[in-house]
Amino acid sequence: MFKNNRYSRKGTTILTSLLFICLASTPTFAQLTSQKIDLLMEDALTKFKVAGASIAIVKDGKIIHQKGYGVASIETKKAVNENTNFQIASNSKAFTTAALSILEDEGKLKWTDKVKDHIPEFKMYNDYVTENFNIQDLLTHRSGLGLGVGDLMFFPDGSNFTIKDVLNSFQYFKPVSAFRTQYDYDNLLYIVAGELIARTSGMSYEAFVQKRIIEPLQMNNSFAASNLIKDKSNLAVAHSSESGTIKTIDSFGIQMNGAAGGIISNVADMAKWMTVAMNKGQYGPDLKTTLFSEKNHNEMWRIHTVEEADQNPRYNSHFRGYGLGWELADVKGNLEVSHTGGLPGMLSIVKMYPDQNLGIVILTNTQNGGAGLFIAVSNAISDSYLGLDDFGWTDKMVTWMSQDEAGGDDVTKKVWEKAASSKNVKIKNEDFIGVYADKWFGEIEVFEKNKQLWFKSYRSPKLNGPMAFYNANTFAIKWEYRAMNCDAFAMFSLDETGKAQAIKMKGISPNIDFSFDFQDLDLKRVQK
Repeated sequence: MFKNNRYSRKGTTILTSLLFICLASTPTFAQLTSQKIDLLMEDALTKFKVAGASIAIVKDGKIIHQKGYGVASIETKKAVNENTNFQIASNSKAFTTAALSILEDEGKLKWTDKVKDHIPEFKMYNDYVTENFNIQDLLTHRSGLGLGVGDLMFFPDGSNFTIKDVLNSFQYFKPVSAFRTQYDYDNLLYIVAGELIARTSGMSYEAFVQKRIIEPLQMNNSFAASNLIKDKSNLAVAHSSESGTIKTIDSFGIQMNGAAGGIISNVADMAKWMTVAMNKGQYGPDLKTTLFSEKNHNEMWRIHTVEEADQNPRYNSHFRGYGLGWELADVKGNLEVSHTGGLPGMLSIVKMYPDQNLGIVILTNTQNGGAGLFIAVSNAISDSYLGLDDFGWTDKMVTWMSQDEAGGDDVTKKVWEKAASSKNVKIKNEDFIGVYADKWFGEIEVFEKNKQLWFKSYRSPKLNGPMAFYNANTFAIKWEYRAMNCDAFAMFSLDETGKAQAIKMKGISPNIDFSFDFQDLDLKRVQK
């Protein structure tokens, strides 16, 4: 989920139909004052039911607004401020591409280098792709593999998969498109990029980013990994409202390396990050110090994978695509450079308009309302600089998210109602009990507990829960992990005697996060 798929990618385009019927002007915001931003944030915090959030706005090289709102934890009630640290999730990806830019500037690699020349054991799903897969292919979501493929190796957290497992996995995935022809968001390949940085630089990914990016920019309270944080007194706690009320949840533990989403930062430091990005890699009092070259700045801010342009007439967009760690689009004749991030209870956005010399960063600590907040607030602020009217983003996003969640809830409710009505159907548990294995995910076991079938993953222990008969050869699994809505169907294939031989899976809710890629599993019975 390192990039929040349900809302952050859809935040503008999903409302296109509303926009066509709601284009009448309302009073113009102009450029929002700090007082109006306070009101906007406080209103959004309440309406999206978010525990805490922070925002920084950079304009013309100066921080014009920087503040925290709400609480870091509903238990401690400690207030959020501009230095409160949050996991920034997929907003880490731009740090990864910046790290590779530094290594390219130093002549230690080239963007067109084949990955296998740096990581010999790297192997994709066919020989041609393996032989031609270059460093930029790791970063641009054009591998031919499906959305979020393989994310189950680290989602939910707590599994024991290693970088060796990741490197071994790609040969087993089935492509959904031809190589370099289609955008499908990917996290695993960024983890490979982190490994490539480690092998090329001779230090871990985290050590390189900390030493070569975070420290030079004096992002003094930011960290490339959670184990580098010595003082955790100003650390935001993750929350979830999946149960209907806001509750704290465990923070997501990053495994292997943090190249896809492991950085912890705050809006004060992220303002510095946006400033160096808008200054094309230059920083310092006189902009005479170089983090990465203008050549590689341009490479990162160049479209490598084309995406569908936003059809929303409000923004008059003509193109959209993915650069290196950044989304790129034109908005009312201005370049928009942005990215979102999502981990359980930690949702964020970075949005820049270099033509306006404007940057906005918002960090939040609540699932799912944080995504609605950062979309609504960032859009309201950027609209004011683009000369657009007040569209009432907060109320419209609240309405749409409520409808979307209600639709998903209706689907899942009906599934569990059907499962409850089928509880007296006689099944032979012994026909399903056994160990099943997938080539990249490893072994799972279907076993009996108190006369009910249960599912457990050997390598990802949070994927554990009771199985309720649903229909035919299909069972619904209710995971003991409840931080996110990720319950799943298990569909068994039987042999001629009625004994299960294989399992296919898929999420139950239409709103399930893409990182729960159950559909990519191909579980076969293991004879033991």
